[in-house]
Amino acid sequence: MNTPPVRLLIYILLITMTSCKSVQDSDEVTTKDIDYNELSEDFLKKTKLNESTENIEATLAKASLESLERSLSSDAKKLAFWTNIYNAYIQVILKKNPDLYKDRGSFFKKKQIIIAGEKISFAKIEHGILRKSQWEYGLGYIRKWFPGKLERRLRVKKRDYRIHFALNCGAKDCPPVAIYEWDRLNEQFDKGTKAYLSSTTDYNELKKEVSVTSLFNWFRGDFGGKSGIRKILKQNSLIPTTKDIDLVYKNYDWTLDLDNFVDL
Repeated sequence: MNTPPVRLLIYILLITMTSCKSVQDSDEVTTKDIDYNELSEDFLKKTKLNESTENIEATLAKASLESLERSLSSDAKKLAFWTNIYNAYIQVILKKNPDLYKDRGSFFKKKQIIIAGEKISFAKIEHGILRKSQWEYGLGYIRKWFPGKLERRLRVKKRDYRIHFALNCGAKDCPPVAIYEWDRLNEQFDKGTKAYLSSTTDYNELKKEVSVTSLFNWFRGDFGGKSGIRKILKQNSLIPTTKDIDLVYKNYDWTLDLDNFVDL
């Protein structure tokens, strides 16, 4: 039996190593070149038009934590990206199987969204990443213990209460879905907050009482407590003063209501 010459074996080995490195470098360049904020906007645009989003979902699934960290380099970029991703997946998943909404508790906690090779839940995106590792039942006052690596590396540095008026969980009383752009996020968040609060707030001058969305009650710590809520309402010209006005929280309408889009 003839043994291949040593030089030939070395040549084959070098060619194999070079090929593998080229493929790896190619993947790396492709990953580095992705603008994940732009991708999240395209995701929602396709969702709105009922076009296939499989390619975008596949890109998000195979993304690396490192490439996401590089791309999402500020809180504005993180807030815009994750809000778009959350809102898009709500539409995609519930349009395919609306019966999942019958058990909302399980639906939001189920790991069903693949980002960077890891399955995560809507609750992880909302409370872990967008609310900076808040315990979902802590009313905005209690942090979670021991969040995972993806959450620690991709979460915002500072909570922004306006996120509650941007996330759409599929219910009739949820804020409408907008496509958020990081470089004008502040303007969009302000517009969305004012529009949502204007449509859900009722002030009774005789009773000195203001009826507001239950979101204020569930996440009161994010808003700075009752005094913070009154301040937000006053800033949006929904109450004349922050003094001696009682807050009443409305019931939330959880009726499934998809395709509720708005331009901001």
